[in-house]
Amino acid sequence: MVRRVLSLTSGRIAVVILVLIALLAVCGPWLAPQDPLATSDNALASASGSHWLGTDHLGRDVFSRLLDGSRISVLGSLEVALTALVVGAVPGILSVYSGRVFEWLTLRLADTLVALPFMLFAIAVIALLGNGITQAMLVTGVLVSPLFYRVSRAATLAVARSPYVEAAIVSGASVGWIVRRHVWVKVLPPIAVALAQTIGVGFVIVSSLTFLGIGVQPPAPTWGGLLATDLGYLSHQPWAPVAPALLIMVTVWACNLLADAIRDVSGEAGRALAGRRRARTGPSAPVTVGGSR
Repeated sequence: MVRRVLSLTSGRIAVVILVLIALLAVCGPWLAPQDPLATSDNALASASGSHWLGTDHLGRDVFSRLLDGSRISVLGSLEVALTALVVGAVPGILSVYSGRVFEWLTLRLADTLVALPFMLFAIAVIALLGNGITQAMLVTGVLVSPLFYRVSRAATLAVARSPYVEAAIVSGASVGWIVRRHVWVKVLPPIAVALAQTIGVGFVIVSSLTFLGIGVQPPAPTWGGLLATDLGYLSHQPWAPVAPALLIMVTVWACNLLADAIRDVSGEAGRALAGRRRARTGPSAPVTVGGSR
């Protein structure tokens, strides 16, 4: 699947952007030219050689704070996506094989989580557990998990009635073996699409919470926190919100672009695309839409 995703222009663009964002998260604090927490008397300064994006209202270097804040933004979005993946995908697959009671309970729980406003619920949980990004993201991931539950359940239902799966059940194979041997390969592509989309949603959630000052204790920098600070001084620096807003927008766009690329190369559409590419690259045996020769 990775090669097919990289064969698409949209896939390559998305991967390059996300790799750059990941490098910012890993190396950003060390690449920052100045201390992101150090204040100075040079407040609200314009962009210059010493301050590439100027300074904020406390004289802190905006470029350094933007680099340092990338780690929290990236890790927070990954926490949301991975929590939702584990909490949603595993029960979604097992609900097809674990009996009607487990199926009914998980369906009702998923419906309940969908009905909850996750932003308000996350704020309420943070008020109870303390202002920390980890608990905020874990709670938000649980509330987003019904997406993975429904995607994995639908994909598993499509595979569960296949002749080879029914033959494995009749032969006495365990549920774990069936999932590892037959189901997981078919369920992985839609889950990968949902994961890429959820990482983008995670960036929006992290940015929204930190914009409101939730999840991170000041003066720790985040993209959402920088955006909130810049909006308070638009009369002095009308261009200041552009950098954090552009980073958030480009990252979310790249996640959605990657999700579209994975969707395009998976399943029947992916095999048809591969067949058309092979037909254009040179003379070979005819390839049908299903991908068989």
